[in-house]
Amino acid sequence: MELIDFLTNTIQGKCLFTMLVSMVPIVELRGGLPFGVALGLPYHLAFPAAVTGNLIPAPFIIVYIRRIFELMRRYIPRLNGLVDGLEKKAHLKGRKVMKYQYIGLWLFVAIPLPGTGAWTGCLAAAFLGMRLKKAMPAVVLGVLTAGCVMLALTHVGVNLFSGAV
Repeated sequence: MELIDFLTNTIQGKCLFTMLVSMVPIVELRGGLPFGVALGLPYHLAFPAAVTGNLIPAPFIIVYIRRIFELMRRYIPRLNGLVDGLEKKAHLKGRKVMKYQYIGLWLFVAIPLPGTGAWTGCLAAAFLGMRLKKAMPAVVLGVLTAGCVMLALTHVGVNLFSGAV
């Protein structure tokens, strides 16, 4: 019970909770930022918490995901279907990124729509053989851009639901 109180009743806990939510695949920053604001965090704290949480897994995905998939195939063959699906998604999304390289990666991560974002962008970068040193700046810019879009949308949504608009 103390952990839940910490995560929902303190500024530090709310920031940590927002970071953790933003680290989850599919949810990412698109869900983490509005979640932090809904917890009661001011925008100037929710934004960096969501961005940081979304970026924490990125370098690990780019560097290690191929090895992790190999180990999953070898030691947990029941998950081959999941690995196949993720690899297929990475290759399909990678075609869009490959055409424009790092600018394409930035734009792909920046668009806050389902199927885009840091996780999928990093998967695509890994399977396209992009080096971490060059892919990470594009991912960071993409997450910051998506964060600005989500910040504006969250602000509009908060004002609509509070009757301010």
